[in-house]
Amino acid sequence: MRTYIARMSANVKRTASGLVRIYAAGMQDSVCRLAVLTVILLSAAVAPVSARGWIGVEADSLTVVRLLEASRSCTSPDSLPLFFARRFLGCPYVAHTLEGNARECLVVNTRQLDCTTLVETVTALTLCARSGSTCFADYLSTLQTLRYRGGVLEDYTSRLHYFTEWITDNASRQLVEEIQQPVPPFTAVQTVDASYMSAHPESYEALRRHPEYLPSIRRMEQAVSGRKYRYIPKRAVADTPLLRRTVKDGDILAITCNKKGLEIAHLGFAVWRSDGLHLLNASMIHKKVVEEPMTLGRYLAKHPSHTGIRVVRICGGMEPGHCVSE
Repeated sequence: MRTYIARMSANVKRTASGLVRIYAAGMQDSVCRLAVLTVILLSAAVAPVSARGWIGVEADSLTVVRLLEASRSCTSPDSLPLFFARRFLGCPYVAHTLEGNARECLVVNTRQLDCTTLVETVTALTLCARSGSTCFADYLSTLQTLRYRGGVLEDYTSRLHYFTEWITDNASRQLVEEIQQPVPPFTAVQTVDASYMSAHPESYEALRRHPEYLPSIRRMEQAVSGRKYRYIPKRAVADTPLLRRTVKDGDILAITCNKKGLEIAHLGFAVWRSDGLHLLNASMIHKKVVEEPMTLGRYLAKHPSHTGIRVVRICGGMEPGHCVSE
Protein backbone atom coordinates (compact mmCIF):
# COMPACT_ATOMS: atom_id res chain seq x y z
CA MET A 1 0.00 0.00 0.00
CA ARG A 2 2.81 2.45 0.81
CA THR A 3 4.03 2.35 -2.78
CA TYR A 4 0.67 2.41 -4.51
CA ILE A 5 0.90 6.08 -5.51
CA ALA A 6 3.89 5.23 -7.68
CA ARG A 7 1.89 2.63 -9.61
CA MET A 8 0.14 4.07 -12.66
CA SER A 9 -2.83 2.53 -14.40
CA ALA A 10 -2.29 1.31 -17.96
CA ASN A 11 -3.56 4.46 -19.65
CA VAL A 12 -1.29 6.66 -17.55
CA LYS A 13 1.68 4.42 -18.35
CA ARG A 14 0.91 4.81 -22.04
CA THR A 15 0.76 8.58 -21.64
CA ALA A 16 4.06 8.63 -19.78
CA SER A 17 5.64 6.34 -22.38
CA GLY A 18 4.64 8.71 -25.19
CA LEU A 19 6.03 11.68 -23.33
CA VAL A 20 9.34 9.88 -22.82
CA ARG A 21 9.52 9.44 -26.59
CA ILE A 22 9.13 13.23 -26.93
CA TYR A 23 12.20 13.61 -24.78
CA ALA A 24 14.04 11.12 -26.96
CA ALA A 25 13.21 13.23 -29.98
CA GLY A 26 15.25 16.02 -28.46
CA MET A 27 12.54 18.29 -27.03
CA GLN A 28 14.25 18.72 -23.70
CA ASP A 29 13.83 22.43 -23.06
CA SER A 30 12.43 23.54 -19.69
CA VAL A 31 8.94 24.30 -21.03
CA CYS A 32 8.64 20.79 -22.46
CA ARG A 33 9.84 19.22 -19.23
CA LEU A 34 7.27 21.22 -17.25
CA ALA A 35 4.50 20.16 -19.64
CA VAL A 36 5.49 16.50 -19.32
CA LEU A 37 5.48 16.65 -15.54
CA THR A 38 2.11 18.40 -15.47
CA VAL A 39 0.44 15.85 -17.75
CA ILE A 40 1.81 12.93 -15.76
CA LEU A 41 0.63 14.37 -12.44
CA LEU A 42 -2.83 15.29 -13.74
CA SER A 43 -3.25 11.90 -15.41
CA ALA A 44 -2.28 10.07 -12.25
CA ALA A 45 -4.64 12.17 -10.16
CA VAL A 46 -7.76 11.19 -12.11
CA ALA A 47 -6.87 7.61 -13.01
CA PRO A 48 -9.11 5.06 -11.28
CA VAL A 49 -7.19 2.52 -9.25
CA SER A 50 -8.14 -0.74 -7.60
CA ALA A 51 -5.61 -2.71 -5.63
CA ARG A 52 -5.70 -5.22 -2.76
CA GLY A 53 -9.42 -4.82 -2.17
CA TRP A 54 -9.85 -1.02 -2.22
CA ILE A 55 -11.25 1.28 -4.88
CA GLY A 56 -10.71 4.99 -5.48
CA VAL A 57 -8.80 7.47 -7.58
CA GLU A 58 -5.29 8.62 -6.87
CA ALA A 59 -6.54 12.16 -6.26
CA ASP A 60 -8.08 10.80 -3.05
CA SER A 61 -4.70 9.63 -1.77
CA LEU A 62 -3.21 13.02 -2.51
CA THR A 63 -6.06 14.72 -0.63
CA VAL A 64 -5.63 12.47 2.39
CA VAL A 65 -1.87 13.00 2.62
CA ARG A 66 -2.22 16.75 2.03
CA LEU A 67 -4.81 17.08 4.81
CA LEU A 68 -2.79 14.99 7.25
CA GLU A 69 0.29 17.09 6.55
CA ALA A 70 -1.71 20.31 6.98
CA SER A 71 -3.16 19.09 10.29
CA ARG A 72 0.27 19.36 11.89
CA SER A 73 -0.46 23.07 12.24
CA CYS A 74 -3.31 22.35 14.67
CA THR A 75 -2.36 23.42 18.16
CA SER A 76 -4.80 21.07 19.94
CA PRO A 77 -5.83 17.46 19.20
CA ASP A 78 -9.38 18.46 20.19
CA SER A 79 -9.61 20.78 17.17
CA LEU A 80 -8.81 18.09 14.61
CA PRO A 81 -12.35 16.79 13.84
CA LEU A 82 -13.60 20.22 12.82
CA PHE A 83 -10.30 21.06 11.13
CA PHE A 84 -10.84 18.09 8.80
CA ALA A 85 -14.64 18.39 8.50
CA ARG A 86 -14.41 22.02 7.39
CA ARG A 87 -11.98 21.05 4.63
CA PHE A 88 -14.90 19.26 2.99
CA LEU A 89 -17.35 22.18 3.06
CA GLY A 90 -18.87 22.48 -0.41
CA CYS A 91 -18.08 18.87 -1.32
CA PRO A 92 -21.01 17.43 -3.34
CA TYR A 93 -23.53 15.25 -1.53
CA VAL A 94 -23.69 11.88 -3.30
CA ALA A 95 -25.42 8.87 -1.78
CA HIS A 96 -24.53 5.20 -2.24
CA THR A 97 -20.87 5.74 -3.13
CA LEU A 98 -19.99 2.48 -1.33
CA GLU A 99 -22.34 0.45 -3.51
CA GLY A 100 -22.27 -0.89 -7.06
CA ASN A 101 -19.06 -2.92 -6.97
CA ALA A 102 -18.99 -6.55 -8.06
CA ARG A 103 -17.56 -7.47 -4.67
CA GLU A 104 -17.25 -5.63 -1.39
CA CYS A 105 -14.18 -3.40 -1.44
CA LEU A 106 -12.82 -0.61 0.69
CA VAL A 107 -14.08 2.47 -1.16
CA VAL A 108 -12.07 5.68 -0.75
CA ASN A 109 -13.90 8.76 -2.01
CA THR A 110 -13.07 12.22 -0.68
CA ARG A 111 -14.77 13.95 -3.64
CA GLN A 112 -18.38 12.85 -3.02
CA LEU A 113 -19.80 12.34 0.45
CA ASP A 114 -22.98 11.43 2.28
CA CYS A 115 -23.57 11.83 6.00
CA THR A 116 -22.01 8.47 6.89
CA THR A 117 -18.97 8.64 4.63
CA LEU A 118 -18.27 12.21 5.83
CA VAL A 119 -18.22 10.96 9.42
CA GLU A 120 -16.04 7.96 8.55
CA THR A 121 -13.61 10.04 6.47
CA VAL A 122 -13.18 12.72 9.15
CA THR A 123 -12.89 10.13 11.93
CA ALA A 124 -10.21 8.19 10.06
CA LEU A 125 -8.26 11.39 9.36
CA THR A 126 -8.55 12.45 13.01
CA LEU A 127 -7.34 9.11 14.33
CA CYS A 128 -4.37 9.13 11.96
CA ALA A 129 -3.44 12.71 12.84
CA ARG A 130 -3.67 12.06 16.58
CA SER A 131 -1.37 9.07 16.08
CA GLY A 132 1.11 11.27 14.22
CA SER A 133 0.69 9.49 10.87
CA THR A 134 0.59 11.16 7.46
CA CYS A 135 0.73 7.84 5.59
CA PHE A 136 -2.04 6.91 3.17
CA ALA A 137 -1.62 3.22 4.02
CA ASP A 138 -2.40 4.01 7.66
CA TYR A 139 -5.48 5.92 6.56
CA LEU A 140 -6.68 2.89 4.56
CA SER A 141 -6.17 0.62 7.54
CA THR A 142 -7.99 3.03 9.85
CA LEU A 143 -10.91 3.50 7.47
CA GLN A 144 -11.33 -0.26 7.11
CA THR A 145 -11.19 -0.70 10.88
CA LEU A 146 -13.95 1.87 11.31
CA ARG A 147 -16.21 0.62 8.52
CA TYR A 148 -16.19 -3.15 9.05
CA ARG A 149 -17.09 -5.37 11.99
CA GLY A 150 -13.96 -6.09 13.94
CA GLY A 151 -12.02 -4.27 11.22
CA VAL A 152 -12.34 -7.32 8.95
CA LEU A 153 -13.60 -6.81 5.38
CA GLU A 154 -15.24 -10.02 4.17
CA ASP A 155 -18.39 -9.19 2.23
CA TYR A 156 -21.33 -6.80 2.30
CA THR A 157 -22.62 -8.28 5.55
CA SER A 158 -19.37 -7.46 7.37
CA ARG A 159 -19.95 -3.73 6.91
CA LEU A 160 -21.35 -1.85 9.92
CA HIS A 161 -24.66 -0.79 8.39
CA TYR A 162 -26.50 0.45 11.50
CA PHE A 163 -24.80 3.32 13.26
CA THR A 164 -25.49 1.84 16.68
CA GLU A 165 -23.31 -1.13 15.76
CA TRP A 166 -20.74 1.24 14.23
CA ILE A 167 -20.51 2.98 17.60
CA THR A 168 -20.31 -0.14 19.74
CA ASP A 169 -17.86 -1.95 17.47
CA ASN A 170 -15.47 0.99 17.35
CA ALA A 171 -15.95 1.82 21.03
CA SER A 172 -14.81 -1.74 21.83
CA ARG A 173 -11.40 -0.78 20.37
CA GLN A 174 -11.50 2.65 22.08
CA LEU A 175 -11.57 4.47 18.75
CA VAL A 176 -14.73 6.32 19.73
CA GLU A 177 -16.67 6.80 22.94
CA GLU A 178 -20.41 7.30 23.29
CA ILE A 179 -21.24 10.03 25.80
CA GLN A 180 -24.36 9.29 27.90
CA GLN A 181 -23.77 11.43 30.99
CA PRO A 182 -24.66 13.63 32.79
CA VAL A 183 -28.38 13.29 33.41
CA PRO A 184 -29.65 15.85 32.46
CA PRO A 185 -29.29 16.51 29.54
CA PHE A 186 -29.27 12.76 28.69
CA THR A 187 -32.77 12.24 30.05
CA ALA A 188 -34.24 10.08 27.26
CA VAL A 189 -33.58 6.40 26.55
CA GLN A 190 -33.66 4.85 23.09
CA THR A 191 -34.48 1.17 22.71
CA VAL A 192 -32.97 0.23 19.37
CA ASP A 193 -35.21 -1.26 16.70
CA ALA A 194 -33.05 -2.40 13.78
CA SER A 195 -35.08 -4.13 11.10
CA TYR A 196 -35.29 -1.78 8.12
CA MET A 197 -32.77 -3.57 5.90
CA SER A 198 -34.35 -7.01 6.14
CA ALA A 199 -37.83 -5.50 5.84
CA HIS A 200 -36.88 -3.56 2.69
CA PRO A 201 -34.23 -5.58 0.83
CA GLU A 202 -35.41 -4.09 -2.45
CA SER A 203 -33.94 -0.75 -1.31
CA TYR A 204 -30.40 -2.16 -1.21
CA GLU A 205 -28.58 -3.08 -4.41
CA ALA A 206 -26.41 -5.71 -2.73
CA LEU A 207 -29.43 -7.45 -1.20
CA ARG A 208 -31.24 -7.44 -4.54
CA ARG A 209 -28.23 -9.10 -6.16
CA HIS A 210 -27.45 -11.37 -3.21
CA PRO A 211 -30.60 -12.49 -1.39
CA GLU A 212 -28.44 -15.08 0.34
CA TYR A 213 -27.09 -12.22 2.49
CA LEU A 214 -30.47 -11.70 4.17
CA PRO A 215 -30.07 -14.32 6.94
CA SER A 216 -26.80 -12.70 8.05
CA ILE A 217 -28.41 -9.25 7.95
CA ARG A 218 -31.31 -10.49 10.09
CA ARG A 219 -28.95 -12.02 12.66
CA MET A 220 -27.06 -8.75 12.87
CA GLU A 221 -30.29 -6.79 13.31
CA GLN A 222 -31.43 -9.12 16.08
CA ALA A 223 -28.11 -8.65 17.88
CA VAL A 224 -28.41 -4.85 17.68
CA SER A 225 -32.12 -4.58 18.51
CA GLY A 226 -33.22 -4.18 22.10
CA ARG A 227 -30.11 -2.34 23.25
CA LYS A 228 -30.75 0.82 25.25
CA TYR A 229 -28.85 4.12 25.00
CA ARG A 230 -29.29 7.48 26.65
CA TYR A 231 -29.75 10.48 24.37
CA ILE A 232 -30.56 14.17 24.58
CA PRO A 233 -34.20 14.80 23.61
CA LYS A 234 -34.65 17.53 21.04
CA ARG A 235 -36.51 19.80 23.46
CA ALA A 236 -33.23 19.97 25.45
CA VAL A 237 -31.06 20.88 22.45
CA ALA A 238 -30.71 24.55 23.29
CA ASP A 239 -28.02 27.12 24.01
CA THR A 240 -27.52 26.39 27.70
CA PRO A 241 -24.35 26.27 29.84
CA LEU A 242 -25.09 22.61 30.58
CA LEU A 243 -25.23 21.64 26.91
CA ARG A 244 -22.09 23.65 26.13
CA ARG A 245 -20.26 21.71 28.85
CA THR A 246 -21.61 18.38 27.61
CA VAL A 247 -21.32 18.56 23.81
CA LYS A 248 -17.92 19.55 22.42
CA ASP A 249 -16.97 21.02 19.05
CA GLY A 250 -16.27 18.13 16.70
CA ASP A 251 -18.37 15.55 18.53
CA ILE A 252 -20.26 13.22 16.20
CA LEU A 253 -24.00 13.86 16.53
CA ALA A 254 -26.29 10.97 15.63
CA ILE A 255 -29.88 12.14 15.21
CA THR A 256 -32.30 9.63 16.68
CA CYS A 257 -35.65 8.96 15.06
CA ASN A 258 -38.93 7.12 15.50
CA LYS A 259 -39.03 5.65 12.01
CA LYS A 260 -39.87 1.96 12.15
CA GLY A 261 -36.80 -0.23 11.82
CA LEU A 262 -34.27 2.62 12.04
CA GLU A 263 -32.57 4.10 15.08
CA ILE A 264 -30.51 6.90 13.47
CA ALA A 265 -31.79 9.27 10.77
CA HIS A 266 -28.76 11.46 10.10
CA LEU A 267 -25.18 12.22 11.18
CA GLY A 268 -22.93 15.23 11.44
CA PHE A 269 -20.50 17.13 13.64
CA ALA A 270 -21.17 19.55 16.48
CA VAL A 271 -20.27 23.20 15.88
CA TRP A 272 -20.84 25.79 18.59
CA ARG A 273 -21.54 29.36 17.51
CA SER A 274 -22.58 32.43 19.46
CA ASP A 275 -26.28 31.62 18.92
CA GLY A 276 -26.06 27.96 19.85
CA LEU A 277 -25.28 24.48 18.54
CA HIS A 278 -25.12 23.88 14.77
CA LEU A 279 -24.63 20.79 12.63
CA LEU A 280 -21.86 20.35 10.05
CA ASN A 281 -23.14 17.66 7.73
CA ALA A 282 -23.33 16.26 4.23
CA SER A 283 -26.79 17.56 3.42
CA MET A 284 -29.15 15.97 0.94
CA ILE A 285 -31.21 19.19 1.01
CA HIS A 286 -28.28 21.51 0.27
CA LYS A 287 -26.67 18.86 -2.00
CA LYS A 288 -23.27 19.45 -0.42
CA VAL A 289 -21.38 19.52 2.87
CA VAL A 290 -22.49 22.55 4.90
CA GLU A 291 -22.61 24.05 8.34
CA GLU A 292 -26.34 24.42 8.80
CA PRO A 293 -27.27 28.11 9.08
CA MET A 294 -30.06 27.36 11.55
CA THR A 295 -29.34 26.03 15.04
CA LEU A 296 -29.60 22.31 15.61
CA GLY A 297 -32.59 22.87 17.89
CA ARG A 298 -34.49 24.54 15.04
CA TYR A 299 -33.28 21.88 12.60
CA LEU A 300 -34.66 19.08 14.79
CA ALA A 301 -37.95 20.92 15.33
CA LYS A 302 -38.52 21.03 11.55
CA HIS A 303 -38.38 17.21 11.35
CA PRO A 304 -41.21 15.52 13.28
CA SER A 305 -39.57 12.08 13.10
CA HIS A 306 -36.36 13.30 14.76
CA THR A 307 -36.39 12.69 18.50
CA GLY A 308 -33.00 13.94 19.71
CA ILE A 309 -29.26 13.31 19.51
CA ARG A 310 -26.77 10.69 20.62
CA VAL A 311 -23.26 12.02 21.14
CA VAL A 312 -20.09 10.20 20.09
CA ARG A 313 -16.55 11.47 20.72
CA ILE A 314 -13.54 10.46 18.64
CA CYS A 315 -10.72 9.04 20.74
CA GLY A 316 -7.01 9.70 20.67
CA GLY A 317 -5.81 7.46 17.85
CA MET A 318 -5.19 3.86 16.86
CA GLU A 319 -3.37 3.38 20.16
CA PRO A 320 -6.12 2.62 22.72
CA GLY A 321 -6.81 4.57 25.86
CA HIS A 322 -6.52 8.17 24.67
CA CYS A 323 -10.17 9.29 24.64
CA VAL A 324 -10.68 13.01 25.16
CA SER A 325 -13.67 13.28 27.46
CA GLU A 326 -14.63 14.89 30.72
